[in-house]
Amino acid sequence: MGNSMVTHNKYKSFMFFIRKYKVTELVPPQDLKEVFSKFTGGGSHMSAEQFRQFLVEHQAEKDCTLLDAEKIVEKVLQIRIRPQEETISVDENIIDQKVTLDDIFYFLRMDDFNNPLKSEVHHDMNAPLSHYFIYAGHNSYLTGNQLSSDCSEKPIIKALQRGVRAIELDLWPTFNKDDIKVVHGWTLTTPVSAIKCLESIREYGFVASQYPIIITIEDHLTRDLQAKFAEMATQIFGEMLYYPETDRLTEFPSPESLKNRGKESLDSMTGVKIEGTMAEVKIEGTNESDCDEGDINTWECDHKSYQRCSPEYKRLITIHNKKLKGSLKDKLKIDGELRRLSWSETTLEKASESHGADIVRFTQKNILRVYPNLTRVKSTNFKPHIGWMYGAQMVAFNMQGHAKPLWLMQGMFKANGGCGYIKKPPCLMQEHPCDKEFDPKRKQPVKKTLKVKVYMGHGWNIDFSPTHFDKFSPPDFFTKIWIVGVPADYAKKKTKVIIDNWFPVWDEEFEFPLTVPELALLRIQVIDKDQGKGDFGGQTCLPVSELKLGFRSVPLYNKKGEKFKSVKLLMRFQFE
Repeated sequence: MGNSMVTHNKYKSFMFFIRKYKVTELVPPQDLKEVFSKFTGGGSHMSAEQFRQFLVEHQAEKDCTLLDAEKIVEKVLQIRIRPQEETISVDENIIDQKVTLDDIFYFLRMDDFNNPLKSEVHHDMNAPLSHYFIYAGHNSYLTGNQLSSDCSEKPIIKALQRGVRAIELDLWPTFNKDDIKVVHGWTLTTPVSAIKCLESIREYGFVASQYPIIITIEDHLTRDLQAKFAEMATQIFGEMLYYPETDRLTEFPSPESLKNRGKESLDSMTGVKIEGTMAEVKIEGTNESDCDEGDINTWECDHKSYQRCSPEYKRLITIHNKKLKGSLKDKLKIDGELRRLSWSETTLEKASESHGADIVRFTQKNILRVYPNLTRVKSTNFKPHIGWMYGAQMVAFNMQGHAKPLWLMQGMFKANGGCGYIKKPPCLMQEHPCDKEFDPKRKQPVKKTLKVKVYMGHGWNIDFSPTHFDKFSPPDFFTKIWIVGVPADYAKKKTKVIIDNWFPVWDEEFEFPLTVPELALLRIQVIDKDQGKGDFGGQTCLPVSELKLGFRSVPLYNKKGEKFKSVKLLMRFQFE
């Protein structure tokens, strides 16, 4: 496996001398050559039927038909033969043509055809909401830090466009006490109107997913303004709004049951169906943002606050945020009445040290929301697995951040077609005898081993300027790979450094034994080796349980989680 030279790049070096560097073109890896030979019987061309066998047997595309394979062959040949022309009608005989090794190599590097993850919803969506991880935001209206940034509908829109399903709004009276604003209380943040936020949710809520939106309300309103908000929400959402039939649910509704509720209508701007909005209202009993239900003796105030709510407002509430007195074990007690707890990351970490099994058991029927500590004033986030591995459905993140924890969050919710709901694994939902409860910190037997092979990368020369990484030479790329999940599964590997090359070829394989593969994420980052930490060359996170096997084109993303146009890795995934 290697590169073939096609031309040279010129860089100015010290004292203005000109240095030439080889610019290479990628060639098929040896593994692909061997697989191609296997399915063609040693031939130089592959028929559509042989291509179908390759997709089914090697790529594990079990549902691929001959017609599917013929369409891909047609598309690949069309692009390869006429790459500069617009799509035109192709001669019917092209389907009978065979593809070469180079054609297959080209196909495998097309992430729109050969993505590492399934693009459609494929989890069972008929279970109660408590059975799912839900893509959740924290203080969704903030554009920046928690103390002085602007409040706006724009970050809400951006979050919804990325598939976030739970939006948090903090409702406060305006200065004259006659209207409602959304603002982070007791800070220097500038407010945005509640109407703008709700209208944005209606307009953009179902661009990325048709599954229900949960609106978490932190309420600081008077009774009259509660009634006004209820009228506002009813007018804006209309029949899309979900109303619980009783305030004492014994089981939460399912995402599927909420998806097609209400009258279907077509949004004139986005062309998407608006259907199945669900409102979750969080009633805060104290004048403190993100009041932690881990605090003791706040339940009386919370209960009284709910009782004082206007009837119209109470009618909107689907998931009650209830606080109970007593010990932590009492708070996690399952008594038949559904509840939702909201804990800070620190409260969860402390509680999990002694009550991990109780938390897992609680989240099987009830809902646990975990949010960032109040000290995270720069809108940073925590490691999301501290919530997921105990079954917390709503790990609420500051979506305006751009660091590694948010990359993990974005990677996790690429699962299940990116719909914002992921079915929790059986280990978190099964009832066990007390001595055999699932404990994510207890090492389990290895279930399977993930084998990851990193062949090559390409596209940096298109998306970046020649001197972006180094003014005097091409980049020196290497790839780092992590497994992030339960503590026993954590691992980190890296490839060798390829010096002075825009088209690095690593051809290295790594093995990762996994005890809880259902909760594992594969984190990948490419770095240009330099003094210090090196220069960022792209990243992605992939849910291990969703990986498609075989050779895959893996697109990389920037620090903001935005997909690069051209930068991709060619990798192979296998399980043993």
